[in-house]
Amino acid sequence: MSKAKVAVLRTKPATVLADVVRAFELGGGAAALDRSAPTILKDNISWHYPFPSANTTPWQLEGTIQALKKSGFDRITCVQNKTEVTDAFKGEDLNGYKPIFKAYEIPVLFNFRDEDMRWTPYRPKAKMLVLDKIYGECVPIPDYFIGRNIVHLPTTKCHIYTTTTGAMKNAFGGLLSHKRHQTHTHIHETLVDLLAIQKEIHPGLFCLMDGTTAGNGPGPRVMKPVRKDVLLASRDQVAIDAVASKMMGFDPMAIPYIRLAHEAGLGIGRPEEIEIVGDPSAAAENWGFKVGASFHRFAGWVTWFGPTRVLQKLLTRPPILYLGNFYSFFYHDVIHWPLKEGRIYKKWLTDSEWGRLFQAYRDKGCLGPGA
Repeated sequence: MSKAKVAVLRTKPATVLADVVRAFELGGGAAALDRSAPTILKDNISWHYPFPSANTTPWQLEGTIQALKKSGFDRITCVQNKTEVTDAFKGEDLNGYKPIFKAYEIPVLFNFRDEDMRWTPYRPKAKMLVLDKIYGECVPIPDYFIGRNIVHLPTTKCHIYTTTTGAMKNAFGGLLSHKRHQTHTHIHETLVDLLAIQKEIHPGLFCLMDGTTAGNGPGPRVMKPVRKDVLLASRDQVAIDAVASKMMGFDPMAIPYIRLAHEAGLGIGRPEEIEIVGDPSAAAENWGFKVGASFHRFAGWVTWFGPTRVLQKLLTRPPILYLGNFYSFFYHDVIHWPLKEGRIYKKWLTDSEWGRLFQAYRDKGCLGPGA
């Protein structure tokens, strides 16, 4: 059996756009995508505030657009999704995406606006692990996704529910409707089901992951950003998550969503079966990350995994759902951003080269040639 291939590159702010293009090429981006099909960019906005390591970086977004255009993929759109706790419009603005979309003439669509796309019942061909028990035989997905390539743009970071989050988790907000709250108790099986669906509806799949600043701790928002200066790219969504997880210090096959996807034949999760191209020494690093404890992680455990999980359908319906959403908003936006994460962000802007590059995007809007 041939090995999966994951590109891992060291990078720096002065060369990052060219390095993103190189990572795309080394990771087999052009071969992974269907040239006859339009391409969706699926960025990752874990928090509308621009906390380092939480969201797709502007250089990751711009470099990927350059890579796609260089390889002849000109029909590109970006699709945003909303969650109950993040604002897509605020997120693309505060994270510096809007000037890039304008400069490269990339239309932006929203999966929650009827004028952009509709949710259509889709009957998966693959046997589902859990989604059929939640949605029935047909899973509602955005009709716009069907028949289009998709390029995921996550960052390397920990997650309180899935240990790490990357390519496979990035499909969650785009493909599932608001009923997705009911999947949290079975989140690992859900991600495997979503990858199976993606392989059916997308003619091409690719992921370019940013690890310039990585997120350690109880992510995807309350984290300690750590400079790591790496980029990852692959057509194999399982393999890139496995490599990123191993670099973060976790055993990939001990993470259920990676192991289950590997066992289902949806990709390669065993590190020994993955070929590293680019800089193997970077892929061999062990960052020693830990998800760690937090009150939000405890609250999530109580809601989705603890004894109250039997009440999940009740907890994920109004008005109780609104109380949970308000708690998350209050915890992250009212308490944590002004008192902790916002201060970390401001310090990062001045003390880190990546923060200064982010500030340059805020000042100039777009940095690359052809913009």
